Amino acid sequence: MIKRIFFLFTVLFLNILVVVAVSIGQDRQKSERIISFDSNIHIYRNAAMSVVETITVYSAGKEIKRGIYRDFPTKYKDRYGNSVVVDFRVNEVLRDGKPEEYRLEGLRNGVRVYIGRKDVFLNPGRYTYTIRYSTNRQLGFFKAYDEIYWNVTGNGWSFPIDRASATVRLPDVSVGEILEIDGYTGFKGDKGKDFFSSTRSQGTVLFQTTRTLKPGEGLTVVVSWPKGYVTEPSIATKTQSFIRDNLGTFTSLFGLVVLFVYYFTAWFRHGKDPSKGTIIPLYEPPDKFSPAAMRFITNMGFDDKVFAAAIINMAVKGYITIHEENNGYTLLKRGEGNSLLSREEQVAASRLFGSSAKMVKVDSANQIAINGALVEMKRSLRNSLEKIYFFTNKKYFIIGLCISVLIMIGGSVLGEKDGLPVAAFMSFWLTVWTFGVAILLMQVVSLWKSVVSGGTHRRVLFFRAVFSSLFAIPFVVAEIGGIVALALAASVFIIVIMAVMVFINALFYRLMKAPTIAGRKILDKIEGFKMYLSTAEKDRLNLLNPPDRTPELFEKYLPYAFALDVEQEWSQQFSEVLSRAYASDTESSPQWYSGPSWHTKGISGFTSSFGDSLASAVSSASSSPGSSSGGGGGGSSGGGGGGGGGGGW
Repeated sequence: MIKRIFFLFTVLFLNILVVVAVSIGQDRQKSERIISFDSNIHIYRNAAMSVVETITVYSAGKEIKRGIYRDFPTKYKDRYGNSVVVDFRVNEVLRDGKPEEYRLEGLRNGVRVYIGRKDVFLNPGRYTYTIRYSTNRQLGFFKAYDEIYWNVTGNGWSFPIDRASATVRLPDVSVGEILEIDGYTGFKGDKGKDFFSSTRSQGTVLFQTTRTLKPGEGLTVVVSWPKGYVTEPSIATKTQSFIRDNLGTFTSLFGLVVLFVYYFTAWFRHGKDPSKGTIIPLYEPPDKFSPAAMRFITNMGFDDKVFAAAIINMAVKGYITIHEENNGYTLLKRGEGNSLLSREEQVAASRLFGSSAKMVKVDSANQIAINGALVEMKRSLRNSLEKIYFFTNKKYFIIGLCISVLIMIGGSVLGEKDGLPVAAFMSFWLTVWTFGVAILLMQVVSLWKSVVSGGTHRRVLFFRAVFSSLFAIPFVVAEIGGIVALALAASVFIIVIMAVMVFINALFYRLMKAPTIAGRKILDKIEGFKMYLSTAEKDRLNLLNPPDRTPELFEKYLPYAFALDVEQEWSQQFSEVLSRAYASDTESSPQWYSGPSWHTKGISGFTSSFGDSLASAVSSASSSPGSSSGGGGGGSSGGGGGGGGGGGW
């Protein structure tokens, strides 16, 4: 009885299995897929190829509604990142042996062939599509052999492929002369061996898969043969093709030469400095220029240290007192020495204190007043000094920038003809973005330099520097991402050309600034005065009757030393003099400054850090929040020529 029951259960279970298997098989038969993908590849002696692809599909009206599409890559990158463009010409398209309507659509890296009509929908069932096309430049010509490394099916299909096969026909190559037969299956990069191969007469090789390929999987084949059977392109032909394929790169390279010639011509005509005169040490400021004016003329431009030098000079003259605390600087108006202020110092003082203010803290709370003082001082110096003592020649630099942008856009447009808007936008964006990131990084470096040489508020500077660094990270990441994207879209040489272009613009931005004849004479005098300020003790005897070293002389010329970046050398000359003076005096620091740095750092340490710290504080206070800103096993599935994929539409 038990045996009979067991037998009945076994029969019932087997029947259920059969029903499930049949049901799964029926569902599979009705699911959209590629039933067979057969490719016939014919290689000719002139290195051209003709391919006939016979693709049998089952349509259920889901993705395959009107027909199928086939993607064919025509643009590749060699190992150096250069573009290689192959020809692709559709000769015939059939559906079930009859001509079928088709259309071509450009892709970023190739061509898509849509097969079918927009207004005709297919009934569910099997359909066989035949695509005949011609192509060239698909073969590899190596030192000892020639080779075809061909992605038969492509790895971009969204359907499974029940069976794939490829027949490679070589020109006049006997079976015994074939050097290597290999292939790969699987996803892109896989080295699967789920296929078998066999040879036929007259140099024919057959490949066929041994399992169903999943969506995204493909079949790639490799066949190599001795040299001499296929004509290798001449050097002239290769050169011509290389230039045509990389026209964007050559255009950018030519543009780079044009940019340099333009800048050099503009510099030679308008930016070449007059000859320097004889430098004689001077013991007082030339032509009674203020520290701010001397730095403005020397750098032929305005920076934060111009303003900071003016603040220190205003303090030394008795107009203000600079009070340093742990959290920054405060400017206290004393009211003395107003008549001694230079014109640019007067306009800055007027904007800082207005008519009634007696105190201004150098922080973001007073951003409007400090930024206003900066703007007014810059305007005053430009109106009184620029074009008299130097020319910035900015108009020539702006023209150079425009040429640079046009070069990048033109190079990308010619190199990426199927993606004009994307290529043009990427080049323009990356060019502008690079300059912005460069400015942002210079600000970050400046902040960290201030941390290293900061005063007692170094902790505040440290947090500002950390915040600025963190703020800059996304911009730098975007810059790197843009460079990688452009390198993938164009070539590595485009990135090199772009880097050289940025360097040329930065170089001539500085070189285009040129002093006038009068400016050259003043610069010679300023250099003579700087020579005196920076003279070391051992060289002092070489100077002719230098003035005696006194605390008053040190304080008087300290703003000039700071403006000319020799404050460290100037303070070292007076270390002993100032130590004796302040040791015997009731005052332990100058009247124009109050704070702990004078005691904790010593005179030399104070002067080397104070000016930079003040300039950094001014910079932070004047910026509004958010304003800174193949063969031999070396191949794989998906490699080689051909490829692409397809789908239904």
